[in-house]
Amino acid sequence: MICLTLHPVRMDIPLTARVAGDTLFLDGVPYDFAPLPEGGALPAEATGSEWVVGDILRRDGALHIGLILPHGPDAPEETRFPMAITMVADGPVPLPPHTSPEVAE
Repeated sequence: MICLTLHPVRMDIPLTARVAGDTLFLDGVPYDFAPLPEGGALPAEATGSEWVVGDILRRDGALHIGLILPHGPDAPEETRFPMAITMVADGPVPLPPHTSPEVAE
């Protein structure tokens, strides 16, 4: 299980994320956190990713990762004030929209 805390930041470039086991793919780049032991912590800087913020923690078997959530100038409220996302299965991370759907059309 991977628990993602999202930190909204105004940026023109959107982010894509996907989970496969203990690996988080950010814009297609894999970050494998399988070696992180229970109770362990890894500083964000150790990932080399500009998207990861704060320490990565493993608590009760779950990975806790902070991510920058880029958004456009007219992003909807759900993007500017995002809820945490808990991924219990592999697949794409359902990130809030980068831009308001009305503007994207």
